[in-house]
Amino acid sequence: MNKEEDEEMWTEDPDQNFQNSDEYNLQTIAKNFAKQDYIMEPSIFLQLKRYFQAGGEPELVIDQLSQNYTATAQMANILADWLVVAGVNISDVQAMVENHLKDMILKSFDPKKADTIFTEEGETPSWLTMLIEHKTWRDLIYRLAEEYPDCLMLNFTIKLISDAGYQSEITSISTAAQQLEVFSRVLKTSITKILSKNPGDGEEWRNSIEELAKMVCFGQHTYIYSQILIHVLAQETKGGANMKRLSEEIQQYALRNGLNVTPITMALYGNIQIEHPQACDALSSMLSRNCLNPADITVLYRCYSSTTPPPPIDLIRNPQFLDLLVDALFKAGVKINQEHKSKYIYLLAYAASVSEGTSGKKSSNKQKTLHKEELKPTMQAIEQVHSICNLNKGSTELIAEIQTLYSCIKFPVVGVGLIRWIEAVVTEPSFFKLCTETTPIHLAILDEIANVHPSLHDSILKLLIRLFESKQDELEILVQLELKKMLLDRMINLLTRGCVMPVVKYIKECCAKGDTDVSLIRYFVTEVLETITQPYSPEFIKVFLPMVENEDITNRMNDEENDPFAEFIVQARANMFSN
Repeated sequence: MNKEEDEEMWTEDPDQNFQNSDEYNLQTIAKNFAKQDYIMEPSIFLQLKRYFQAGGEPELVIDQLSQNYTATAQMANILADWLVVAGVNISDVQAMVENHLKDMILKSFDPKKADTIFTEEGETPSWLTMLIEHKTWRDLIYRLAEEYPDCLMLNFTIKLISDAGYQSEITSISTAAQQLEVFSRVLKTSITKILSKNPGDGEEWRNSIEELAKMVCFGQHTYIYSQILIHVLAQETKGGANMKRLSEEIQQYALRNGLNVTPITMALYGNIQIEHPQACDALSSMLSRNCLNPADITVLYRCYSSTTPPPPIDLIRNPQFLDLLVDALFKAGVKINQEHKSKYIYLLAYAASVSEGTSGKKSSNKQKTLHKEELKPTMQAIEQVHSICNLNKGSTELIAEIQTLYSCIKFPVVGVGLIRWIEAVVTEPSFFKLCTETTPIHLAILDEIANVHPSLHDSILKLLIRLFESKQDELEILVQLELKKMLLDRMINLLTRGCVMPVVKYIKECCAKGDTDVSLIRYFVTEVLETITQPYSPEFIKVFLPMVENEDITNRMNDEENDPFAEFIVQARANMFSN
């Protein structure tokens, strides 16, 4: 033996030699065989093969596996069979077993042990592929993935779920945001789902937007990726406006949740920052602080009022900037510098009324042209209404200005501003306590806005719902009921102007919650039946008919002649059968 071999023999780790020996393998595997119900483990055949290759005794294997077999799974199956025999529905039994198993997994799940599944088997286990075919277990994976975002096994399973076509289920899963391929599929599915819906669907459409925005705002990388993708799609002629609206909704969600997305928003303007750096810097300064200031307003005013070509209108059509302008000019209690008031009005009117077009037949010769025909009348309307709102006039004084307000309401931006002003006034705790009119003049103005601007129905309904659900404990019970009937009249006016399903769905929710006086539901149903006529849409019948058929609400008598409730039920059912 030479010197090198002698040194190697003495320096070799004796424990390492033992761990590589057959004796070590036998001891390790034998310990596993002694575990409870080890025969049910997926790796049992692999362990048996290793054991026999290492020279293990068959008798010992049989003794260990049989002595430690408690048949837990089989006993659960027997108990489930007994429940079925006893008369319990088989689907209920299955749900009972699955839910208990889910709870056990959630309590004892170990991500490190889960990751060893791939190291032991070397490939995707067949049982994992079968598992994701069932929604119950997919839901379990989603919950675990939220709790253990770094688990490789769960991340891989999420990808398998996405590959299998279930990406629409994982919209709110943060794990999806860590895998570009999965996130892209989920984003595509979510956008397609939103585009297939109508904003007029109200709460359902809004929930879909919130769900998508929550996923997009998971991290800075997901926000940038999504907004760039949507920004590119917004340039398309077909559907581009919808994508732009979607981008703005996501931006608004981010702002409501305290995220500073101003640098990303400004970066999306691209070449505008190079061509009009002063305007971009002024806008960025106000957006980042979420506050207007005269110096930056002056810069923007000069850019858009000078004789040189102004920046694109999209720059000042930023939703956050427009909200700040509307609040400054219309919201009660907000003071602006009178020397700069005209600049605020100009910028808001410019963003609301000026449009861009192109001139020239050849694409190479096309130049942008501005259509400013509506700019001056829009400025005049904003200034007139601002003067009325800023003086904080009472109801009696306001009646004298009603003709002016109604003539200015035809401008959409004035309608938006008046809603903001009315909301600030009527949500004051003492407003209805001091109000003497049956219908306050402020809410009568809301009716006129609803008549002129269908696009503002959603904002008006939100305000009416807020008032309807507000506590007016200082008022007597009967006065509270009359107040709520008046608000229901405003909702019915919205319904007659086309805002049908959102209003009816809200009243149905009030009915389901049981926290609204039945007399108010009855009043609403009665007034609606006196207002509407055939034909009725299937969606309307589905929501409205159950309230009419509910005798606790309608309190109808079977022998009463000319019963509007019974007449509607007959007509509605006839429509249902004809469809």
